[in-house]
Amino acid sequence: MAIETKVGAYICSGCGIGEAVDVAALQKLAQGELKIPVCKVHEKLCAAPGLEMIRQDVAAENLNRVIVAGCSWRTKPEEFYFGDAVLTDRVNLREHVAWVMEPQHEDTQAAAEDYLRMGAAKVRNSEPPEALVEAIDETVLVIGGGVTGMRAALATVATGHETVIIEKETQLGGWATRYSQVFPKAAPYQEPVESGVQELIRAVQSEPKITVHLATTVKKIDGEPGKFQVELQGAGEGQTLRAGSIIQASGWKPYDPMKLGKLGYGRLRNVVTNLQMEEMAAGREIVRPSDGQAPKSVAFIQCAGSRDADHLPYCSAVCCRVSLKQALYVRRRYPEAKVFILYKDLRSPGQYEAFYQHVQGDEGVFLTKGEVVRVDGLPGDRVEIELSDTLFGENVTVEADMLVLATGMVPTTLVENGEAGSEGAPAAESKETSEQKSGASAEAGAHILNLNYRKGTDLPTLKYGFPDSHYICFPYETQRTAIFAAGAVRAPMDLASAENDAWGAAVKAVQALHLMTKGAALHPRAGDISYPDFFLQRCTQCKRCTEECPFGTLDEDVKGTPQPHPYRCRRCGICMGACPERIVSFKNYSVHMIGSMLKSIEVPEEDEEKPRVLAFMCENDALPSLDIAARHHMKLNPFVRIIPVRCLGSMNVVWIADALSAGIDGVLLIGCKHGDDYQCHFIKGSELANRRMENVQEKLKQLVLEKERVQITTLALNEWEKIPQVFDQFMEAIDSVGPNPYKGF
Repeated sequence: MAIETKVGAYICSGCGIGEAVDVAALQKLAQGELKIPVCKVHEKLCAAPGLEMIRQDVAAENLNRVIVAGCSWRTKPEEFYFGDAVLTDRVNLREHVAWVMEPQHEDTQAAAEDYLRMGAAKVRNSEPPEALVEAIDETVLVIGGGVTGMRAALATVATGHETVIIEKETQLGGWATRYSQVFPKAAPYQEPVESGVQELIRAVQSEPKITVHLATTVKKIDGEPGKFQVELQGAGEGQTLRAGSIIQASGWKPYDPMKLGKLGYGRLRNVVTNLQMEEMAAGREIVRPSDGQAPKSVAFIQCAGSRDADHLPYCSAVCCRVSLKQALYVRRRYPEAKVFILYKDLRSPGQYEAFYQHVQGDEGVFLTKGEVVRVDGLPGDRVEIELSDTLFGENVTVEADMLVLATGMVPTTLVENGEAGSEGAPAAESKETSEQKSGASAEAGAHILNLNYRKGTDLPTLKYGFPDSHYICFPYETQRTAIFAAGAVRAPMDLASAENDAWGAAVKAVQALHLMTKGAALHPRAGDISYPDFFLQRCTQCKRCTEECPFGTLDEDVKGTPQPHPYRCRRCGICMGACPERIVSFKNYSVHMIGSMLKSIEVPEEDEEKPRVLAFMCENDALPSLDIAARHHMKLNPFVRIIPVRCLGSMNVVWIADALSAGIDGVLLIGCKHGDDYQCHFIKGSELANRRMENVQEKLKQLVLEKERVQITTLALNEWEKIPQVFDQFMEAIDSVGPNPYKGF
């Protein structure tokens, strides 16, 4: 039985709103045209008396819809929460009207009235969301038993959660067990110290809430967050465990030195890598491979294959400090030996600057800048290195008994030449599974996680092979919900940074569990309990929703019908924008709801010369940018009406068609930045909106309307000063094409 919708509207006159608009007229509009019987004005709704007034009315009048017409919805959300059964909408009269338009002007008043109409339409055409709460497993799975994985496991059990570590080697500790020493950890930051990895291993082994599987890899992961089914192979062959969230700490592998023949590796006997040098130092013997003799001089080439378009384009972050440390190894063992460090740039950030200065002060260590021109052999298996672009302004030649190449760090997620990485064999796939993953959007995987997702077996990666994440707002999150990357698999880093990274990922993994127990979404819509409903009876199996969802939320059956996994969902609504049949909706965000809002806008007749423009603005960057502009009291065009959207990717083309058919003169879409260094909070939303503009242009042709009537642009949060200009330029374009011919129809 449908529940009767009972709406109450509350208008704030504080913060300059009462000075800018006629709030009494707004109250009359609500009680008259909008048929909202309970409508009150208060000078400060967010204060205790104002909030108590609303609570009393909710109880006395059995209100289940509340319109708060005042400040931005991004301000004081907790104060304006009146229970799960009450749907509250925030009509932004302050940032959208009072602070950005001419006070007591008829156009300002018209804007305020339209926003109130839109708020009423919104609450009457949506419902309070109901959380999908199911039993979940609260175990955290950690892939990788190195320093990052062990520290993450200890951090999660400290919060009371059982943790499982999967390690492919026969012992814990990872690369750290091979190091003689590590960078200094405390003042005065001068001498290398012990890694502490053995103490970390003992702490993990003595913790009863941590289960460790050695010599084991993941064969397959089925399911979704909260209900991951993990099948093991190796020592744990055939064993299946359950997990709620996952931390991938699978680490790194050294760059293949055989690709560095130009630098002498594999060609000259006494050319080794920094990792081989570390292993020599750990064995207490630093000798030349050719004859086992102690070197009298050692040269180090920095960025060996790093910061090189033909090899690794990025800086591996630790190589410079590794060479500084290894220079001290040589000097401590052989006080008469000379060390040459040959660098493009020498990077030793933060407190490590003191470490760099300490090594620089050693009279036996010579540092010089230059680009390597050639590496050749000399009699006696010595090595000659020629440098150009030096500080001397001419080429320099260095001779040494032994050469160490400071090779870079490669994430284990990097898949080269289309082949799987070294972390395990691909999971066996059924014909049905293969068909699910055969779409154009499926991504190559490294076969570490072996996810049974339509969109690929492992974490999607960026151009350098590191797991994809939002580089500003949420570095640990990946495109796979509740799977978090940490340590050197996420970005090149040293052990100290990896331990800090582990804490961050552990916090996110535990937070994910706590949110899922409430049926709530993870970042960026953390706490959102809505979820998409698919009316599959009308589904045409076009696969657009499954292909366009950035998070792998949807698999599909052999016919192409989407199979939702709601706990993977981030609530962006991209599937809603993708669906041509409009079968996807949220209780509080739907095609119908937005359609009713835009149709509620009062469109003046053509002879009034008051155009109406609709701006769909992404709530992640674009809308906050407008809030910032409003706080600086930047003036906005009064003819623009703003509708927030969860993501520009959730835009359905029908909204644009409906708006233009209703006489709206133009539609402006403003989303997040996108590209290689995207800022789109939902990964591909803005990019998808751009692609869909082809459909929009086709719709404009059908309506016989000018292409200038619909435009799309992007804004970063720090570009708030551009907001007035964006509006004004679009209004100029609308003025040039004239009024919408559909006005009055």
